[in-house]
Amino acid sequence: MASVTPRFMKLPENSPLSLRDQICEVVSAAITSESLAHDRPLPSCRELAEQLDVSRNTVFAAYNRLVDLELLVSRDRSGYFVAPQAASLQAAQSASADAGRRTVPCPVSFGQNNLMPVVNPLDWNAYPYPFIYNQIDPDLFPVDGWRECTRQALGRKQMPIWASDSVESDSPQLIQQLRQRLLNTRGIYADDDEILITLGSQNALYILGTIFAKSGKPVALEDPGFFGARNAFRLAGTELIGVAIDDNGIIPSAIPSGCQLVFTTPSHQFPTMVTMSQKRREELLEAAVAKDFLIIEDDYEAEMNYVAKSSPSMRSMDETGRVIYVGSLSKTISPGIRLGFIVAHRDIIREARIARGVMMRHPPTIVQEIVALFFQLGHYDSHLRNIERRYDKRWHAMNDAITRHLGMLQRTDSEGGTSFWLTGPEGFDASELAVRLRAKGVLVDRGQDYYLGMNDKRSFRLGFAYVPVSKLEAGVRVIAEEVKALL
Repeated sequence: MASVTPRFMKLPENSPLSLRDQICEVVSAAITSESLAHDRPLPSCRELAEQLDVSRNTVFAAYNRLVDLELLVSRDRSGYFVAPQAASLQAAQSASADAGRRTVPCPVSFGQNNLMPVVNPLDWNAYPYPFIYNQIDPDLFPVDGWRECTRQALGRKQMPIWASDSVESDSPQLIQQLRQRLLNTRGIYADDDEILITLGSQNALYILGTIFAKSGKPVALEDPGFFGARNAFRLAGTELIGVAIDDNGIIPSAIPSGCQLVFTTPSHQFPTMVTMSQKRREELLEAAVAKDFLIIEDDYEAEMNYVAKSSPSMRSMDETGRVIYVGSLSKTISPGIRLGFIVAHRDIIREARIARGVMMRHPPTIVQEIVALFFQLGHYDSHLRNIERRYDKRWHAMNDAITRHLGMLQRTDSEGGTSFWLTGPEGFDASELAVRLRAKGVLVDRGQDYYLGMNDKRSFRLGFAYVPVSKLEAGVRVIAEEVKALL
């Protein structure tokens, strides 16, 4: 059996204490700093004596002294463990120690990076009304189906597929399932070498930003728009240009000449949720040829439509190879799985694959295999039908609640998705509203974060995918009270 002796234990130099007390000091410090696991035994007397070069009797005496001090407990035939009462005090002691610990300044200065971090609290799900976007209801996740797929993927027959290094390749099974069960529903037909698996759409955008950054040409984005895309392109070192939107999405005539890429979210504009019309899509494709730019189509939540049929993807309308399609499984399966994909001309995919290989080789193959089985065994189709029904019900409940209680705000027309975009009159401060609502247990997404210049504070977004139907109206009433107070 391998030794579990913590190798960081060593006696202090030039200590006036006896050897027994020095050992007590070292062990008690390890307990206080949470360096010892509560469920694992401490080193045996023999192991620790050999490590510290002292006698076993000295270690035995030290351990028994710590037992008397209620820092350790002795269990028959198991050894010495951290005492439960000592473990309960560790958090408070650790916090006190952190407060008094000397902080070493960083030897380098990074300056301002202009990146927009996620501002939601880590314990967002502890709030009564977390109306924030990009969260799913865990009760809707098909745990049994996922467990079955995981069990099969971990079987010995499947193990050689995912246990070895896949170099820069992707799971052929997952590529096939995406082609047959997801892409074709959006009218997209692509060969294997035109698809690349990524760690979600955020990773896909950074890869694209990286491979196009060397052109030196700017990227045009919807304004307001997806700050994740903004972050990805900025980190890649690309100049950004905001393009205005209207009730049909991005305005093609407002896109300046000289852009390399134009990022758009036509199915549900992020964050206003408007759907780009068929005519506007055709205009954007014509502008791409006329002004010589490529279109990145982020087709998130394309399936979530409750009052109209899904519009065709721009990739399915493209006859010039100028549309780069980005998709994700975060909204339909789970954001924690972190799988997405790029569909583009094979030359673009070849460059993107090289860049991805430099960043992280490839997404975890075991996760790809589990998701492939999730598709293959029908769990994805069943789960998608289930969440469409549930989100349809929540969308209409949320729509009715907003109509009843928040009629004083302007709301963009939406055909689906899992959020609503609301705007107040001139002078209304939705960022202040977000602060006041948080104190009352309500979380909302402040609108200023979605503007390139972060200069418009009148809007905010309400996501409803996590909040159950029974709590939607009560939460909207709390929002309405604070809106009235600000108005």
